[in-house]
Amino acid sequence: MTVDVLTEIVIERPVEAVAEYVGDPSNAPQWYANIESVVWQTDPPVEVGSRMDFVAHFLGRRLAYTYDVVELVPGRRLVMRTAQGPFPMETSYEWSPVGEAATRMTLRNRGEPSGFAGVAGPLMAAAMRRANNKDLGRLKDLLEAT
Repeated sequence: MTVDVLTEIVIERPVEAVAEYVGDPSNAPQWYANIESVVWQTDPPVEVGSRMDFVAHFLGRRLAYTYDVVELVPGRRLVMRTAQGPFPMETSYEWSPVGEAATRMTLRNRGEPSGFAGVAGPLMAAAMRRANNKDLGRLKDLLEAT
């Protein structure tokens, strides 16, 4: 079963500011509640081919995985993939202007869970949607305070 979770938020900051912050995976632990750490395997800044090790906690489990950056359109789109673990996943961010000084940010997670994760797909999707909405709210608060 494919899990495909799409969430979005409008942040009252210019696209450049949002894309610069979110487009640096080192910032992920500051706005994602479930991400504990990010360690670069390649040298920053982010570019196609960059690799980062993430450690996260989700549904009571510790997850360690490596993201590969597979697409980057600076200021518009970033796509990362992992093929590891019980839930190979793709995460994408898109940024588009709203008026003159705001940004619509879209966060999409999709993948093909296997094993128990495959059976629990609908529960995982609902939990991911809730977590993503909270994380985007945290990101909005963080960026609008600066």
